[in-house]
Amino acid sequence: MPPKPPVLTHRRRTNPLIWCFAVVCAILAATIIIVGIIVIAGYLAIRPKFPLLYIHSARLDEADYFPGQGVLDVRLTIIVKAENHNEKTHVSFYDTKLVLGYHGLSIAQLVAGPFDVAKNTSRELNYVVGSSRIPLDLPEQRLTEMSLEKTKVMPFVLKGSSRTRWRVGPLGELKFWLHINCHMWLPTNHSAVYYSHCSTTSHYHLENGGDHIG
Repeated sequence: MPPKPPVLTHRRRTNPLIWCFAVVCAILAATIIIVGIIVIAGYLAIRPKFPLLYIHSARLDEADYFPGQGVLDVRLTIIVKAENHNEKTHVSFYDTKLVLGYHGLSIAQLVAGPFDVAKNTSRELNYVVGSSRIPLDLPEQRLTEMSLEKTKVMPFVLKGSSRTRWRVGPLGELKFWLHINCHMWLPTNHSAVYYSHCSTTSHYHLENGGDHIG
């Protein structure tokens, strides 16, 4: 049999749009890699540290209980510290709101206006908190009597939050929530108690949030 003639096929050309799309993807991938390298290098160079908000000390100055009426008057001095351990940038604190609780009751609110903490420094927030005629249910009345007559310490809780922001080189501006939840057992003899464990936890945030006393 005579050999069959070769069959000629036409090679399809790649659509120019596909080439353009491939080039754009390559450019985007290279840009992302370069930005990632810059961000990592900036982070390693700056090593940003989270700011802290914590209770430095607390003191129960007065505690007057009126058993016939089932009400309590208290006055406390609380020193809260804001710390910035970053060596190259200041930190702004704002929307600082703390709530003081006693046996599940919210008895006072501690607030602070916006303030800055310079690099590698700290700032004290001094509060003298007074709350009068706090109504106590029967269980709280008994616990209060036990604190004043036997244990000689009274339990308080300080909960709340603060927002922070600071610039970190190529990372830009960072914003974080700081949350605090501190249980304080304060002597009735007006001795000050110093705390090393009542500091904040932090997490990145976009907007909004709230506090709750439990």
